[in-house]
Amino acid sequence: LGAAKPNEIYFTGGGSESDNWALKAAAEAFKSKGNHIITTKIEHHAMMFAFLAKRAIEICGEEGKQAILDGMTVYGKERGARMAARAIAHGDPLNTMTNQAYGEWKPDYPGQMEFGQLCTEPTLQTYISKCAWCEAWQKHHITEYGKYYCVNVDNAVYQGFRSEFTCTPISTSMSWGGDCCKFDWGHPLSAEDIEALATKKQELGTSCMKDFNFHTAHLMHTLTRVLIKQLGAAGEKAVTLALAEYVDTFGQEYLDVLDTISLDEIYPFEM
Repeated sequence: LGAAKPNEIYFTGGGSESDNWALKAAAEAFKSKGNHIITTKIEHHAMMFAFLAKRAIEICGEEGKQAILDGMTVYGKERGARMAARAIAHGDPLNTMTNQAYGEWKPDYPGQMEFGQLCTEPTLQTYISKCAWCEAWQKHHITEYGKYYCVNVDNAVYQGFRSEFTCTPISTSMSWGGDCCKFDWGHPLSAEDIEALATKKQELGTSCMKDFNFHTAHLMHTLTRVLIKQLGAAGEKAVTLALAEYVDTFGQEYLDVLDTISLDEIYPFEM
């Protein structure tokens, strides 16, 4: 705020109003390039992964499956590293409470996801009972490939945040036929931690959140890098076919918008 002029500061009623103002301002600034805004959703993110997994496995079998799983571990750790960098920049320690506070995404709309805490002691345990990723894969009849997203992503994000942490699944995930996804985060949240978490979330608001243009672009770039590194020309073919399928499903504009996301923003430091 110190560098802003008085007429550049606006107070809004909440995050949604601020988001709407930002979108309208962006639309006005770039109206010469088009008359509508392309924003991806969780469905696009889910299907980007599923198409890449499908093609890698179809072309390379078990080797392709392993490359996809390795790519998701890299992707998750990159997300966790960004979260950790933000926590450190705010002067916060890297613990389970701050890991819960510095998340980078939120549902597209209320009710899209259902999740919460099972218990906070002796360790934090959480659940997901409604998942937008699972619903997207079911809608497009591609759960057999989409399910590989769920194998290690939560643990990878946690370990990217702090390397010695482990997030352990304690149920069969919904994408693999379970009724509910449950996780044990290995550390407790005390009553003081719970109060501090609520305060920290209120303080941060949506400042750490990234839209799904960002997340889908990140997923695409990281998995492309890993598939090509591990599978060579076959990985390149898998990526080309997957992106073509993504365009056939959603339209070219939903792929083009991913190229507007800066790689410096996705990878703010050397991963």
